[in-house]
Amino acid sequence: MPGSLKTTKSEIRKSIITQREKISSGARDKHNFAITERLLELPAYRQSAVVLGYMNIGAEFASEMWVARALADGKRLVLPRVNHHTNLLDLYWVEDVEDQLAAGLWGIREPIVESCKRLDNLNEVEFALLPGVAFTRGGARLGYGGGFYDKLLARLDYLDGMPRPVLASAAFALQVVEHIPQEETDIKVGWIITELESIACSK
Repeated sequence: MPGSLKTTKSEIRKSIITQREKISSGARDKHNFAITERLLELPAYRQSAVVLGYMNIGAEFASEMWVARALADGKRLVLPRVNHHTNLLDLYWVEDVEDQLAAGLWGIREPIVESCKRLDNLNEVEFALLPGVAFTRGGARLGYGGGFYDKLLARLDYLDGMPRPVLASAAFALQVVEHIPQEETDIKVGWIITELESIACSK
């Protein structure tokens, strides 16, 4: 990655994280509820049997709320775990977040290998909720800098030029920015859900 591009991404990341952490706990609770309800209303989610989620950390969107609702809706849920040997994300089937998860890398709750079955065919996933720091209305996504999700998505098959599964991200409105520098390996999302709106990203 060119130095100037890396610096710009780092500056955006730092600015958004700082702003996000300033949201009061009361406002964050209201935003999380509104975002979760919008996610559950998405036709792409409602029509999917197998969904990929993640467990939140810090001041980001409380994806744990959506994960709980997805299980309550009867969805088959897979969650990621960092494989320290390959530096890639492995996906595991999860039915009980209390019994089958434990704190892993950076304190993020991850599937316990001994308690979960690994998902072998990534293309079983029909709807994926992806974390991120900042987004554009066109679907550009800025992650935390590890590249884990871009590498995961690159392993999925592409059908008719469109990614499968449907890719969505949840974020507070302040995380939607005008521009994010993109590289060839960056994969865009199809939906960005905030407390104010559901954004269908232009391709």
